[in-house]
Amino acid sequence: MKDVLVLGIESSCDETAASVIRNGREVLSNVISSQIALHTQYGGVVPELASRKHIENINWVIEDALTQAGVSLDDLDAIGVTYGPGLVGALLVGVAEAKAIAFAKKKPLIGVNHIEGHVCANFIEHPDLEPPFLCLIVSGGHTHLARMKDYGEFELLGRTRDDAAGEAFDKVARAIGLGYPGGPKIEKAARAGNPHAMEFPRGKVDGSPFDFSFSGMKSAVLNYLNHAAMTGETVNQADVAASFQKAVIDVLVGRAVLAAKELGEDKLVMAGGVASNGALRKAMEEACRKEGIAFYHPSPVYCTDNAAMIGVAAHYHYMKGERAEWDLNAVPNLKLV
Repeated sequence: MKDVLVLGIESSCDETAASVIRNGREVLSNVISSQIALHTQYGGVVPELASRKHIENINWVIEDALTQAGVSLDDLDAIGVTYGPGLVGALLVGVAEAKAIAFAKKKPLIGVNHIEGHVCANFIEHPDLEPPFLCLIVSGGHTHLARMKDYGEFELLGRTRDDAAGEAFDKVARAIGLGYPGGPKIEKAARAGNPHAMEFPRGKVDGSPFDFSFSGMKSAVLNYLNHAAMTGETVNQADVAASFQKAVIDVLVGRAVLAAKELGEDKLVMAGGVASNGALRKAMEEACRKEGIAFYHPSPVYCTDNAAMIGVAAHYHYMKGERAEWDLNAVPNLKLV
């Protein structure tokens, strides 16, 4: 059987990325141009600057991905691109590029949901993994518990009612003076801290056992910091980071394992940028082992935004005969389900 080659393009936020995927599981190239250094000086992603950088970078990123994979545009079977969710200007750069290539080379165009892409990152390093399975998707903009029923088919079981976990990490990191990006900086600071120094609340949503709420936890941290400032108390940055991180991990692990047990799921997949957090991965692994649940997660490079995951997701849509029309547009608030 002929190999299927898919070019994946990702530009939903501040990474311009391109990847060539063979047969849905093998990464021939995965090129990422990050803008972290640019946005760090502003304390977060500036959408207009992100869009401009995508325009500057996208052509050479794609060319580099093709070169590393040893293929040309003519060799490709399909072009996959993130069309949402994300920053509308950033998304438009990738969508326009993908449409131009697909039209010029007469290749099928596949629109990919960025959140689905995160889940599909797990297929790269776990050749035995097949749906159905339970997945915990934890990123800067999303915290979802979902069941992947089949390739490209999801059932949403739970979601955050306010802040996403990654968003809470960023806000708390900024409040305690760690800066941007919050997730990695809190994880690093937490290694030197006491996770039991403060007991921040583990929010629950009444009547919705699989939903999440992180705003109360974030507010508790801010209240602690404000009280310390008013009373002249010295704040131990590492202790705050460790205690906050422990609270977030307890909630994520607790909800995911509860869902797996109650729904009879024996496979739990984790995905998204926050899934690169080492303490979270360790806690989830231990909890799953204790309950006899098979636990899967991608390597950190495939947790954060990348185009390999988009190429993998696009492959399975392509194999099902699904195609995007030429009016494919950016959908910044695209839902998983």
